[in-house]
Amino acid sequence: MLEFSGAVWRILFLSQIDAPLAPAQAPEGRFHYAGQTALYASLSAEGAGVAIRRYVSDGDPPRVLQRASVTGAMLADLRGRADASIVWQGIHDAQGRSPTWRFSDDARAIGADGLLYSSRSRPELNHVVLFDISPALIRMDAAATEWVPSYS
Repeated sequence: MLEFSGAVWRILFLSQIDAPLAPAQAPEGRFHYAGQTALYASLSAEGAGVAIRRYVSDGDPPRVLQRASVTGAMLADLRGRADASIVWQGIHDAQGRSPTWRFSDDARAIGADGLLYSSRSRPELNHVVLFDISPALIRMDAAATEWVPSYS
């Protein structure tokens, strides 16, 4: 594990602006399943745009870019691991679980606060998922700004 402190970015619907640090609402994601907390973010604004690309559709409600600061999070480092950055949804649909869950299960078991991992489509960009979203680890540090996808 490594200790991480730094800025992270999220893209949220404008309607979520009052709770910018709320965990993922979907019951299942790349590194969480029912009953688990996960807050997904990117280590750059560009990375946040890349991460959300597959979920953006014409006619979506307005979105905002939000920056937060992480302080002293102990993270398992999966950057450069292609098996952590796969398209997991189709596998999940076929098998009922995602193979990426083993990474978060292992990290949670050793007390990690989250994971660092590479973008699938742009491996030079990195993302973070936090399992602990306490104010001691993550806090907002900038006002939200309008975000408009550059790939409509």
